[in-house]
Formats: sequence, structure tokens, C-alpha cells
Amino acid sequence: MQTMTDYDQDLNELLKDPEFAAGYLTAAIEEGDRDALLLAMRRVAQAMGGMAAVAERAHIKRENLYRALSSKGNPELRTFHNIIHGLGMKLAIVPDPAQADFRLGGRPASREELHER
Repeated sequence: MQTMTDYDQDLNELLKDPEFAAGYLTAAIEEGDRDALLLAMRRVAQAMGGMAAVAERAHIKRENLYRALSSKGNPELRTFHNIIHGLGMKLAIVPDPAQADFRLGGRPASREELHER
């Protein structure tokens, strides 16, 4: 079994706080990197009682949770939703203030423009 570094232990403690975990997952989603999101979800799952406990709360088999969150994982939306629920979280879609011009009839900001803001 792999031992945890001080960083991993500190992060694990922080991720036990649902507000911190939600912000951590949100940042991973906004990064737009599937691998980063899956890693973040694995870390939160470990902090929230371990993979077996999250799998039980998500109503999926532990093996399927490991597979979905592996570096080769590509969970379907339903599985993703169940895992998020198993982590004690929920998904929410909110307006993006950076896209206000688009909603008012302007052009959408490019990805580069969004990262400059």
C-alpha cells in the first residue's frame, strides 16, 4: 500500500470538510481536464470514508467506482451523478458572469479570453 506524504495527509484532512471538498471538485471541473477531475474525485472519495463507503452511498459496486475513477475511467453521466451523490454533493448549473455579454446578444468569450479574466 502506498504511504501518504504530509501534503496528501493535509489534503485528506481538508477534504473531509464538505465545503472545501465542493470547492476542490468545482475547481477540478472548471479546469476542464478529465484526468484532474477523476483524481480529485478519488481524493475526495478517500477523505469521505473510502471507496467502499462512497460506492455504497452511490449505489454502485466498489469495483465499478474504482474503474470509473481510474486514470482510464470515463464514467457515464448517470454514474458520474451517482458518484457525486455518494460524495455527499450535488451538481448545479449556474450562469457564468464572464458570459454576460453573450446572454445580452454579444458574442461568446473565447476560451483564451475567459482565462485572461
